[in-house]
Parts: sequence; structure tokens; C-alpha cells
Amino acid sequence: MEGIFTANNVWMMICTALVFFMHTGFAFLEIGLTRQKNTINILFKNIFIITVGLLLYYIAGFNLMYPGFEEGSAGIFDFAGFGIAPPENGMTPEYADGGYTWWTDFLFQGMFAATAATIVSGAVAERIKIGPFMIFTVIYVGLIYPIAGSWKWGEGFLDQMGFYDFAGSTLVHSVGGWAALVAVWLLGPRIGKFKDGRPQAIPGHNIPLATAGVLILWLGWFGFNGGSVLSADPELTSLVLVTTCLAAAAGGVVSAFVSFLSYKNLDLTMFLNGILGGLVGITASADVVTPESAIIIGAIAGGLIVFAVGFIDALKLDDPVGAIAVHLICGIWGTLAVGIFSTNEEHSFLTQLIGVGCYAAICIPSSFLIFFILKKTVGIRVSEKEELEGLDGHEHGMSAYADFRMNEH
Repeated sequence: MEGIFTANNVWMMICTALVFFMHTGFAFLEIGLTRQKNTINILFKNIFIITVGLLLYYIAGFNLMYPGFEEGSAGIFDFAGFGIAPPENGMTPEYADGGYTWWTDFLFQGMFAATAATIVSGAVAERIKIGPFMIFTVIYVGLIYPIAGSWKWGEGFLDQMGFYDFAGSTLVHSVGGWAALVAVWLLGPRIGKFKDGRPQAIPGHNIPLATAGVLILWLGWFGFNGGSVLSADPELTSLVLVTTCLAAAAGGVVSAFVSFLSYKNLDLTMFLNGILGGLVGITASADVVTPESAIIIGAIAGGLIVFAVGFIDALKLDDPVGAIAVHLICGIWGTLAVGIFSTNEEHSFLTQLIGVGCYAAICIPSSFLIFFILKKTVGIRVSEKEELEGLDGHEHGMSAYADFRMNEH
């Protein structure tokens, strides 16, 4: 038993490291798909999210998310106290069925917490004031994400209802995606994005870096989904990695193909976002679907990406990295797909739909309230001059590349 416990814990720590490495992928993708003059700004936001996110999760997040709801409680809100103090059995095989120690539990879950704000960072890139974004991150990661997470993963009311989300299509990706949608709407598009009502391409400055970012994210998903088995169970972990990879591959291929049919060009960024869409789509069901179902889920996610990007443009919303299409739309699809493809007969489409609705009901009003108050008090958008000249020079007083002059735009 001791040997299995150690093996399980080591696997969970490796997965924790892989999820941490995803922050490199997010950073590369985001700076690659945006302009050179905003690189430092985006990197600063990403580093802020992971560092502050971990500290917030230590202070209160972990115990908000896993409060230990008492029997008979509504399962909506509870709090187990500030800080993290391991229970008596926290370092023994009695804790978490021998899957990992209490410390590993905290760190693995803490890595997930920061991801929700990273999704928003990409959508609001190139025009948001960094101070208000930091305030949003503190409230959303510190309070909203863990409370919402407790409803399912903390054994709250949605868990009791039978709602299923294996690794976070809704709990992580849609939670970030809803906030991204609200933020983009309140913030408005970048200067030059829409001309006479038609969307204009604003090319990213480093597509190779964006490509590396997506491949790093795919690698990180081995830990994101593989670790969500919550042990090193040989059968389940290997199935999860197979379904995850097949969905990613199908998402990429279908997205590239549909994009080619729609726009008559081989768009690498659509290919990349299709891979991410497939990954987000399979995240809710990776342990309860067959490889064939995983390919279908990923393929539909890949097709959805192309139409969602066009739809978001048609709504005059400006999402520089496609975060809303990837994380919100494919997150919703992946969550609903559990009710269609799951091999567990207890999973129902209606319950999944109710779960999606419940997360929309907490994320939309809370993110709107945070951003709206910030907009009316300190303002959330940089000045036209700052946006045109680049946030690196104005907000940080430095440039990402030695040969790049601050006044270039």
C-alpha cells in the first residue's frame, strides 16, 4: 500500500508541474497572437496571475473550494478557515483514498485556480489598464472561482445533483470564458479592429511563438486531465491521455479544414485554436468516453471554433487570441457532450445543461459587477495614445526586444 501511495503521489506532483508549465504556453500563445509593443504588458499580467493566484489560493481559495459541506447543507457556500492546515491523516494513504497527500492536493488545485484569470487576460489584451486587471484577478481568482468550484468539486449542490465535469470544461474554462466575454463587451474593441463595421485582421507579431505555446499547452493537458484522475491508476490515466490527445488532433484537423472551406486559406491560427478547442471540449469527459467518442467531441469543437470566431466578430466583440471561442464555447460544448457520449448511464444531458446555466448565473453577474464598478470609478481602458504607442512603454517603461523603439506602432 505504501508503494502505491508513493507512486500515486509522485504522478500527481508530475501533473502539478505540467499544469504549472501551461502558464508558459498561455504566455507564448498570447504574446505571439498580439503585437510586439504590448509584450511586456502581457507577460507581466501572466506572471501576476500565477504568483498572486497561488497566494490567494493559500489564504482562502482552497478552503472556499473544499469547505467540507455539512450533511444537509444547501451546498452553495461554506468556508473552512484561512490558510492551509493538513488534517491528521493528510500525509497518509487514508487521505483521498491514497491518491496523494494534502500538500499535493493543495498545489495541484492551486495550479488550476490561476488558469481562469489567464483566459481573461488574452481576451482583453492590448487595451486594458493593468491596475484594474489586477484588481479583477484578485477578486475573481480569490473569491468567485473557488466558490463556483465548490459546487461540483467541493461536493456542493451540483455534485449532489449528478452534474459531471471531470477536469474543468466548465469549472475552469467556462468560468474564465464567461468573464472574458463580459470584459470584452465592457472594454470595447481595439482601435482599428472594425472599419465600416467590418472586422479587420490585426496580425500577431510572432506566430512561431504562438505555435510553441499551443504545443506546450497540449503537453500541459497531460497533467491537466491526467492528474484529474487523482491517482496513478494505470487504466484510467492511460485512457484519459488517449482521449485527450485524440480530441486535440481531431479539433485541429477539422478546424483547419472548415476554415479552409470557409475562407479559402490554410490558416495556422485556426489550426492552433482548433487543437485548443478539442482539448477544452474533452476536458469534461476524458475519463468516461471511448476513443471514438473523443474524436467526435474534438471534431465538433474544432468546427465550432471557426463559426464562433466569425460569430464573435459579427457581434463587434474583439478577442485578440480567440479565448471566448476556445474556452467558453468549447467549454459549454464539452460539458454538454458528457450527457451525450458518457459511458456512465447516470450522466444526463439535462443535468449538464443545468450545470452550465448555474455557472453562467454566477460568472456573468460577478464579472460584470467587478468590471463595471472598475469602469465607472478608475476606468478600465488605456488612452488612445497609450494604445497606439504600446502598453510596454507607457505602463512598464521598457521594451521586450532590444531593437524595438518605444514610439513604433
